[in-house]
Amino acid sequence: MQSALYVAKTGLSAQDTALTTISNNLANVSTVGYKRDDAVFQDLLYQIKREPGALSSQDSELPSGLQLGTGVRIVGTTKQFTQGTLEVTEQSLDLGINGRGMFQILLSDGTTAYTRDGQFQVNSIGEVVTADGNRLDPAVTVPDNVASINIGVDGVVTATINGEEEAAQQIGQIDIVDFINPQGLKAIGNNLFRETVASGTPQTGTPSLDGFGELSQGMLEQSNVAVVEELVDMITTQRAYEMNSKVVSTADQMLQFISQNL
Repeated sequence: MQSALYVAKTGLSAQDTALTTISNNLANVSTVGYKRDDAVFQDLLYQIKREPGALSSQDSELPSGLQLGTGVRIVGTTKQFTQGTLEVTEQSLDLGINGRGMFQILLSDGTTAYTRDGQFQVNSIGEVVTADGNRLDPAVTVPDNVASINIGVDGVVTATINGEEEAAQQIGQIDIVDFINPQGLKAIGNNLFRETVASGTPQTGTPSLDGFGELSQGMLEQSNVAVVEELVDMITTQRAYEMNSKVVSTADQMLQFISQNL
């Protein structure tokens, strides 16, 4: 009975962590470029009372043995990098990636981070930056008196200058990067990820070429959280938590019966 209490305790703890993951997904349902998390469960060590295949007599062996589990734990969360819906904004510096790839962002400390959030703006000196002021890498600088900006599916940035009759001039090239294992990226908040050993090294490429996704100007990739799916997972988690709570209650009643009758 005490073993049942401890096993149920691990179940309660794991379901609580799973609910935290679900609540974070729901909280970010409107976050541009957000990728949902899934909790990964794993059973704990087993107490082997009778070894499977051990001899029960000289001429026979145990077909299954006696193995008692000690509970469950959550060993990790995995980011699901499925494509989010592209929503039209008609803002010239809003970019969505349709397919594989991420934008490179140069942080204030000189390190590089990666994002699917394409809500870009222009700072006081014309550099294309994120909402936090971090610069897009490679840098793109918008000149003064720009009449319009056009960004092609291949990342070529061209601008038309007010008062100039000549054709639009190229002012930059937006490259994107991809990882062999994007689920291995480290989420650091602010819609940013960092490279890790698990993710592999970034592979830089031109949008729409060599398997990289293409850029969509005037569009933003929305969160890939499916609200109905998260609500179903939340109900399932709640019921699993209640069942583990019932185990605790039942084991307590059995211990109470023994203490009162022996």
